[in-house]
Amino acid sequence: MNRPYIVAMTGASGVIYGVRLVRALVESGKNVALVISDAARTVIHEELGITLRSLTRQEHLADLFGAQIAKGLEAYSPKDFTAPIASGSFPVSGMIVIPCTMGTLAAIASGMSQTLIHRAADCVVKEGQRLVLVPRETPLSAIHLENMLKLARLGVRIVPAMPGFYSGAQTVEEIVDFMVGKVLDQLEISNVMYPRWTGTVQGGARE
Repeated sequence: MNRPYIVAMTGASGVIYGVRLVRALVESGKNVALVISDAARTVIHEELGITLRSLTRQEHLADLFGAQIAKGLEAYSPKDFTAPIASGSFPVSGMIVIPCTMGTLAAIASGMSQTLIHRAADCVVKEGQRLVLVPRETPLSAIHLENMLKLARLGVRIVPAMPGFYSGAQTVEEIVDFMVGKVLDQLEISNVMYPRWTGTVQGGARE
């Protein structure tokens, strides 16, 4: 069985990161179990100008991901606790919440299961599988930081949406690719999403 990667998109700014990750995973031949929250649907409309008529139907997801990518998705409602990913016995390769709201992060840190996203993340943590969270918030309060520290100590990978610029990114797409490449790195999925640092600088050493 080709174990899927669970990708959850929540209502933080930066939904383009989630869209690009889904495309990258499907294009690399990975199975994707997708959950888009109701709040993420609102942000998708605000940031990308796309109105999702459904969070689960392939013909509607094609408006966001493209028809070919949408065909490779198994999408679930955030309210569907009967979905297979709501059980720890369902085998998955890992889970990514991108972007991740502070509310979602807090729910996961507290072991709460108010939505399928929370429940799936809880299963991934308890089964010792890889969970990657991509928070997008600034500034961060002590509450945010304490929740991140709690999860990091459990082995959760915290990958804040903090793009580096040493890659020479000139466009929004290149900045997005940089972050998505970092997420794929945490999943140990080979990628060429961004130029790697080689340790050399023209004209001398870094200071």
